[in-house]
Amino acid sequence: MSFSDKTPTEEDSGSLKKGKKKKKKEDAWTPEGPKDPIAMLDSLPEEKQQEFQRALHLFSLGQVQPKTLQEAKKHTFRFWDTQPVPKLGDSVTTHGPIVEGQACVREEPFSLPQGFSWDTLDLTNTTVLAELCTLLNENYREEDDNTIRHDFSPEYLQWALQPPNWLAQWHCGVRVNGNKKLVGFIAAVPADIHIYETEKRMAQVKFLCVHKKLRLKRMTPVLIRELTRRVNQQGLYQAVYTAGVVLPTPLSTCRYWHRPLNPRKLMDVSYPCLRQNMTLQRALKLNRLPEVTKTPGLRLMTAEDIAGIHSLLQANLHQFHLSPVLSLQEVEHWLLPRENVIDTYVVEGADGTLTGMVSFYSVSYRVLNHLVHTGLRAAHLLYIVSTATDVTVLMEDTLVLAKAKGFDVFTALDVMENKSFLEKLRFTISDDSLHYYLYNWMCPNISPEKVGLVLSN
Repeated sequence: MSFSDKTPTEEDSGSLKKGKKKKKKEDAWTPEGPKDPIAMLDSLPEEKQQEFQRALHLFSLGQVQPKTLQEAKKHTFRFWDTQPVPKLGDSVTTHGPIVEGQACVREEPFSLPQGFSWDTLDLTNTTVLAELCTLLNENYREEDDNTIRHDFSPEYLQWALQPPNWLAQWHCGVRVNGNKKLVGFIAAVPADIHIYETEKRMAQVKFLCVHKKLRLKRMTPVLIRELTRRVNQQGLYQAVYTAGVVLPTPLSTCRYWHRPLNPRKLMDVSYPCLRQNMTLQRALKLNRLPEVTKTPGLRLMTAEDIAGIHSLLQANLHQFHLSPVLSLQEVEHWLLPRENVIDTYVVEGADGTLTGMVSFYSVSYRVLNHLVHTGLRAAHLLYIVSTATDVTVLMEDTLVLAKAKGFDVFTALDVMENKSFLEKLRFTISDDSLHYYLYNWMCPNISPEKVGLVLSN
């Protein structure tokens, strides 16, 4: 029975009248018009907001995307089944686009749920950039227990989203019509990608994020469709992207490996890379590093090294089935050191030529509800190339340098030739996987050691 079908009794009538009077008194301050639920939740104390977010996270656990291929085979992908991507279980042996480029691309943006509108974000505007930081830091990929969140800086986002030839229209935002709050985002940057024997200009998709209070509105498919439309308008019909969940269909599946640099802090915040039941003394002993580096000629990269690094990377990356094709300008953008964003070191031989390089980018986290620690810094391996020095020695030196710069943990994927040193240097394999995908392109699956592409998101 619906409430409207019930006839109130006399007693009910009296209580209803009292309830109406009480409500009128409580809401006397409230402005006329519909309430903004996000504004109401944002007005709660921080502790109450975190309780709500934990509850929402637990509620959504039953609806999350599958993390294994076995789970994915039982899942219904209503959106991805309509997209030009290989189907789960297909055995692909050919190379090429799944559908050819459209002769006519839709001109009008896709419709959003009522009350929301599109906004192309101007990341040269410091206010807009700060809004994007807030959205990502509060809603982009958090630990299951809601104790650690990303803490992206404006400088990091400018590095990640404004490489050479970036396009403002590929920074798609969604705002609430009433208060203009930013509640959704998806971005892409142009890149030349080497796939087996083919070189293709495509979009690298990054930072898909929807405000956690709006995730039941199915806004994600609309964000993807709209970005696809904007990419198609530039004459590009392929994209590369990564995800921690299984979608149709992974081109490659890689694993994260973590190397503790500050075991005491990681143990304090219960970071998952330390083995269970390990004592602090044991963790400190196992993860001890040399005080100084061993590789002769190892130094910080300068602008004069751009051409030498470009040559090293060109020779190294061509051996992989999936890798970027970098210009000199892109090498400068992605690798030239920026404080708290990207660090690159080179190995210079006695004759002045470069024989090696290593780079890692910085990812910061905010630690919630901890009495001592408020932040955590992770270094993520980008590239490592060595033609003269043992790559394991060069990587150990990189750990020494990262620890000296205040990083708490070093993270690497088992891509390229990384497996040759991960176990030797006491990296621990994570439970988390990273899956690589191609949009509108089919080719055989690629094993992790043949992946030469790392996306900084």
